[in-house]
Amino acid sequence: VQLVESGGGLAQLGESLRLSCAASGFSFDGNAMIWVRQAPGKEREAISGLGSDGSQNYATFMKGRVTITRDSAKNKVYLQIDNLRPEDTAVYYCAGDTVVLGFSLYLGAWTYWGRGTQVTVSS
Repeated sequence: VQLVESGGGLAQLGESLRLSCAASGFSFDGNAMIWVRQAPGKEREAISGLGSDGSQNYATFMKGRVTITRDSAKNKVYLQIDNLRPEDTAVYYCAGDTVVLGFSLYLGAWTYWGRGTQVTVSS
């Protein structure tokens, strides 16, 4: 299983970015996945994810600024982040699991992780 994030980069305050998570050996159809970020000096925190039933889940602190979508044909999941702020600067990871039923914010529940993509937001 391999998960690969892309789409990160340098953004200005208020701009948007769309991150991608591409999977091989793992299908986003019928399996849950999650987007997690880790800012410098901070712990990883869950942002959003898709449940095994395809339900969209959002962390409260990001709700309204992020949209998660899935392209089943390409086996990719996207995370659109709008109105970027400097505090969004972090490495963004996607993770998936075949055992999680529904969805879980518990990071220890996720087996497969990508290497992350850096998002840097300047003011």
